[in-house]
Amino acid sequence: MDGLLAGIEQLALVKGLKASFVAYPIVNALHIMSIGALLTSVWLMDLRILGAFRSLPQAAFVALLRRTAFVAFTGALVTGALLFSVRASEYAAMPIFLAKMTLILLAGVNFLVFMRLCRARGGEEPAGGAATMLAGLSLVLWMSVLFAGRFIGFL
Repeated sequence: MDGLLAGIEQLALVKGLKASFVAYPIVNALHIMSIGALLTSVWLMDLRILGAFRSLPQAAFVALLRRTAFVAFTGALVTGALLFSVRASEYAAMPIFLAKMTLILLAGVNFLVFMRLCRARGGEEPAGGAATMLAGLSLVLWMSVLFAGRFIGFL
């Protein structure tokens, strides 16, 4: 594993990212923008499922936010991988980084369970206690991802 991580750090793209005066800050800013868009869309979607914004049609609102979240997650994934590549060995050894990755995985599993529940009920969005529980769990998981991500830079 150490060899793989060291190899990532030696890729030409990664060396270029390290050497550039503007590339790393731009990638970092794009990562923050992606995370902001992702968390905003997920939180608004979860809050709508929990009963907020009742004047907005739930199915259309949630569908729009789900598409926004997918695009933002893709941006965060790409930019996050680039940021990781610069110090792959160091980040991979940090417990807080591993905690963040685990939380993202759990949030993904939570989302898949939610989508399975939607399909099982035959509707766009499930109603009831399970959906409420999953939306609440989603809020907690994504908030935890945000905090874990911020701690990476300071621990």
